[in-house]
Amino acid sequence: MQSATLPAASGNGVVTREVVDRYHNLISSDQIAFDAVEQMNAALKKRKCYFGSRPLCTVLRPNFYTLDQWTYLKSSTETLLGAFRKVHAACITDSQLRAQLDLEPYEEELFSLEIGFEVPWTTSRLDSFFSLDDLSLKFVEYNAETPAGMAYDDAVADVFLELDLFKRFQAYYVTRTFAVRQGLYQSLAEAYRQWGGSNQPRIAIVDWSDVPTLNEHELCKMHFEAEGSPTVLADPRSLEYRNGALWAGDFQVDLVYKRVLCSELIARMGIDNPIVRALRDRAVCMSNAFSAKLMAKKASFSLLSDERNHRLFNHAEQRAVEAHIPWTRRVSERKTMFHGMTVELLPFIAEHKDNLVLKPNDEYGGKGVVIGWEASSEQWSDTLRQALVTPYVVQERVKVSYEDFPAVIDGQLNISPRLVDADPFIFFGRTTSGCMTRLSSSALLNVTAGGGSIVPTFIIQKR
Repeated sequence: MQSATLPAASGNGVVTREVVDRYHNLISSDQIAFDAVEQMNAALKKRKCYFGSRPLCTVLRPNFYTLDQWTYLKSSTETLLGAFRKVHAACITDSQLRAQLDLEPYEEELFSLEIGFEVPWTTSRLDSFFSLDDLSLKFVEYNAETPAGMAYDDAVADVFLELDLFKRFQAYYVTRTFAVRQGLYQSLAEAYRQWGGSNQPRIAIVDWSDVPTLNEHELCKMHFEAEGSPTVLADPRSLEYRNGALWAGDFQVDLVYKRVLCSELIARMGIDNPIVRALRDRAVCMSNAFSAKLMAKKASFSLLSDERNHRLFNHAEQRAVEAHIPWTRRVSERKTMFHGMTVELLPFIAEHKDNLVLKPNDEYGGKGVVIGWEASSEQWSDTLRQALVTPYVVQERVKVSYEDFPAVIDGQLNISPRLVDADPFIFFGRTTSGCMTRLSSSALLNVTAGGGSIVPTFIIQKR
């Protein structure tokens, strides 16, 4: 992957509006747009950049940050990660605190397994909305169990680097992207070394054989093998634990790169499955560990923002939580604080739907999320009743960011606003490198939910 060394940042760097206008002005005719789309689609197909049968990217420009903007996003994220680490550590030892996460009995059992390395999440992803006009940054979810998108992010960046349109843009700006798969592999290899492995691990990328992310697994496999680690894709149902080792056919597994969800693994195969048996006997290393799911629960945001838990954090972490974590509570019958005011939680939720979102505690891909300002009163009331019998969280509405992106729609160039998020990738729970950007025309911004587009993130500076 190409990269460039950027000069030291000064002031606010280049003005983002100027960058976007320059890029869009390069698309001076429909024919240029048609040619760029044709070139992009061919490159996306070549690099397996599809989610199921849908191309990952449907617009003609990446997302841009100045070096100062990226530095702010990175440093704010890394400060906040300290708060997540403290909450995770406290939950491991404090059953009353852990109860706020509404764990299943099997999760309690699995989370006690020895993992053998420093932190349970060697890779994770925090999803946020980052407004560049005022540097407003609000995180809304922590993908701590099986974060997706790292290989896709690299591959789509490579697609843009090949576009004639983007090469013309590079005549005006220095651009830099990230080698996210390299960070992923290095993190997995470090976890394996800490676990006690002495060689380059033989890796099984474990997920169901019919998931729409198989293309990304293939891209990871190619990179791991280029790094020197033999790698297979393995459906959990094909694994065997025999003779003191985990096997995928005749392939002995040293390291499980777990992409299957814990809840689905246990639901389909039970807790006494080959992976769990191998982990209990310390016959295999697995990342992310089962206990990574503690912070993947939506209620982890309630743990951070709830006034009952502020004692866990130092001053810098408290400031980061206040600045970047929206008010979030586990839905229950209780009194709590809302920006300095004591409220009865259930009546408050019922009366303020236009400023709130309801989320199931343990779902992904936008499943079950109800956005108050888009929901009918009946739908909101029904969901609130459901939240009293199934764990849900309520979260305050956050400021979102819209930016113009060019695309070819119905045979014509269309430059129109899209909702933009910022999802930095995290390694070993402490450092950030790379950032997935998703676009959507709706408030539910999730590619898994069936819409939207992924674009790569480039750091730019004027030549």
